[in-house]
Amino acid sequence: MKNTLIIANFISIMPWQGGNNRFTYLANLLAERGHKVEVITSSFSHAKKCQKELEKDKVEALPYKLTNIYEPGYKKNVSLKRFYSHHILGKNIKKYLENLENKPDIIYCAIPSLSVPKAAAQYAKANNIRFVIDIQDLWPEAFKMVFHIPVISNIIFYPLKKMADSIYKTADDIIAVSETYVNRAVKINDKYKNKLSVFLGTELSDFDRYKNENKVEFNDDNIRLVYIGTLGHSYDLRCTIDAISILNSKGIKNIKFVVMGDGPLKSEFEDYARGKNVDVEFLGRLEYAKMVGILCSCDIAINPISKGAAQSIINKVGDYAAAGLPVISTQECDEYRNLVEKYKIGFNCENNNSNDLAEKINILYNNEKIRKEFGNNNRKLAEEKFDRNKTYNEIVKLMEK
Repeated sequence: MKNTLIIANFISIMPWQGGNNRFTYLANLLAERGHKVEVITSSFSHAKKCQKELEKDKVEALPYKLTNIYEPGYKKNVSLKRFYSHHILGKNIKKYLENLENKPDIIYCAIPSLSVPKAAAQYAKANNIRFVIDIQDLWPEAFKMVFHIPVISNIIFYPLKKMADSIYKTADDIIAVSETYVNRAVKINDKYKNKLSVFLGTELSDFDRYKNENKVEFNDDNIRLVYIGTLGHSYDLRCTIDAISILNSKGIKNIKFVVMGDGPLKSEFEDYARGKNVDVEFLGRLEYAKMVGILCSCDIAINPISKGAAQSIINKVGDYAAAGLPVISTQECDEYRNLVEKYKIGFNCENNNSNDLAEKINILYNNEKIRKEFGNNNRKLAEEKFDRNKTYNEIVKLMEK
């Protein structure tokens, strides 16, 4: 039995609240296999922008220990206050680790943020503890897109890049949500023992149950495009709205765009849709089960990644696959573009080209047979590559080596 410590900054929705978090799922798997598991996370909910309120009986019923460490919090995702908040959390976790009575056999740490894994890396190195990183996003690359000023951006974010590189170098094992992210760390660390790419994914048996329990039926003839996820700088919803506007101008009026998610650009996207007189329904951030029910009732999934955004196999494409929807993607990342082509699940479009996007939407709009064919292929992709019940066992095997 291994004493396993999982450290993950962003666990906003608890398991009993319908969360679909990678790290609590993994904690369950390890606990079932006899590991003694503790999950350390922030007291602050990144999704809800408030301190978490935990129910003691629900926490105690978990098969692992859940520890919330204080973080002051922030209102904006891109702000100095956010970096300060993560810095304080990193300091608090460092203190917690230094006071542990029993040292863990293995530390499994999520990236981002950077302040927290830096503290974990230093503790692991000082105490000769196996250190495994799991890269969910690339920092500071993700922020460079927001503050994209040639040369100056590199100077501003150099300290964060140096911090990220030092964490990557310390890792004994490198796991990430895509091969693209694995390769970023491997470039820095040539002494790692194991590397593994495991998509975020979802457990298909749970997904299908949520679909059946929350099924939505629409009593109209609209074709529904759907987007799920963050409403931020990395996602170009304006291009999708422009594409629908182009089709509206050609007499195609029964296209509805369903958006599920929240983020700093939500009001801007809402204003933009109103200005274009496009039928967009912003539903906000929903419980995962409810989101699944609506997602599976739509017709075409949109993956509208902004030009220059840090990219990989993101969570939404796994849910699109599980839902069996055809996908139209503007993502530049070769890893996902290759999946779209190999499995024949939809169309890759030129980034920031609303005319190309409108053309691809029109093809699927007019051909239900192609929609179903692409959708069925996407479900097969989910069963092979995105089903946690299969894929996460690879992480467990690595940790038990």
